[in-house]
Amino acid sequence: MRSDKRSTISSNLSNAHIFLCAALYLSASLPARAETFPSEEFTVYVVNYPLQYFAERIGGEHVTVVFPAPSDVDPAYWRPDTKTITEYQTADLILLNGAGYANWVSKASLARSKTSNTSARFVASYLDSGEVTTHSHGPEGDHAHESLAFTTWLDFSQAAKHARAMADTLSRKLPEHKDAFMENFLALEKDLMALDREMKSLAAQNPSLPLIVSHPVYTYWAHRYGLNIQSVHWEPDMMPSKEQMDELQILRSKHPARWMVWEGDPIPESVEKLMAVGMNSLVFDPCGNVPDQGDFLTAMRKNIENLKQVYE
Repeated sequence: MRSDKRSTISSNLSNAHIFLCAALYLSASLPARAETFPSEEFTVYVVNYPLQYFAERIGGEHVTVVFPAPSDVDPAYWRPDTKTITEYQTADLILLNGAGYANWVSKASLARSKTSNTSARFVASYLDSGEVTTHSHGPEGDHAHESLAFTTWLDFSQAAKHARAMADTLSRKLPEHKDAFMENFLALEKDLMALDREMKSLAAQNPSLPLIVSHPVYTYWAHRYGLNIQSVHWEPDMMPSKEQMDELQILRSKHPARWMVWEGDPIPESVEKLMAVGMNSLVFDPCGNVPDQGDFLTAMRKNIENLKQVYE
């Protein structure tokens, strides 16, 4: 009896050994399966610095935000090379500003499923800049200021709308992090609307005060806050020519501004020329590219502080 039992156990063990060997053989013979787990890194490419700042605030640790434009260019007119466009194409999400900003986008092959125009919800609020001019400055060379204004974020209420669209898109793409995205968005919205209230309060002190701005990029800013502006086409790093000074004097005969609002720090020679004709200078940086110090929020707070001297 014991012999039969031992025989049965031995047979079972032998069968198990044969089955295990067969399983190992088949496993080794099958081709390796491709990795099917999603990447932990969700990459977001953007076309300007405000979108980068908003995406980093909203996405937090759950996204990697890339803004590849060099620091010495205006991203609105920058033309990325083939390698950089390929990097955009391989991103998980591409955030666009809309309103004609970065027109290279319309010529590149970017998957619609990956792109999001963050101003799409307020297309009806797009404004014309009122002019089309072609001129040259910086590494970008010749470029035109089209009739459609595109610095939409200088209306801080619209900046909040950019951010909301971004939060919604990220929530659809990464629904497991929706709560974090919305919490981060609400904190950002609070900061942006605080800027909006402060800017409104400041401008309301003297809405008819004439200002001259150095570039036609302040359309949304002026429209939202009721500012009385006229534009010229001066570069902060270039001294104005005699012709430009003559045109300025003609403009001031109808629009008697005592302040020039610059995109960046003007060279001392330009400041001196303006002072000689009774004009002062201040900087309100649109912040299309990464600021030298701080971030979007601190840059805009500094802009408002700079503007306060006009209303003293």
